Amino acid sequence: MRALITALALACLTLPALAEMAPRDGWSVTPTDKPYADLIDAVKSAAKANKMGVVTQAGPTGAARNRGITIPGNRVIGLFNNAYAVDVLALSTAAMIEAPIRMYITENAAGTATLSYKTPSTVFAPYMDEAGPELTRIASELDAIFADIATAAAQ
Repeated sequence: MRALITALALACLTLPALAEMAPRDGWSVTPTDKPYADLIDAVKSAAKANKMGVVTQAGPTGAARNRGITIPGNRVIGLFNNAYAVDVLALSTAAMIEAPIRMYITENAAGTATLSYKTPSTVFAPYMDEAGPELTRIASELDAIFADIATAAAQ
């Protein structure tokens, strides 16, 4: 009986992780037909092609597996370019807390993966009054670059 209760408790803990990403304000959410690992590789390739560097990577999937817990693939990849970093920093020291901008790859129940990210305009919105119209211009440029990365990665 104790084993059954433990198994049910663990299953309940993983249920939210099985939910596929839903559209939300300020986000781009792109379901793909690609398997999880392939989408990770595609994001990295598309980032490089768009002159964005992979600055960070993190995800709980491997660590959970090492603890005996199975969760769907889940990876956050932080992307940025030093030229943009220098430009943003010149406008707002506080805004640099948002760099790198993150792309989020989640594995779906069907074995496919979804690519999601907060748009750069959304990420930098809290700093627009402080930084002025130049940050708006930079965020718009980054919106286009991140959209290009998502489109290329999803193909």
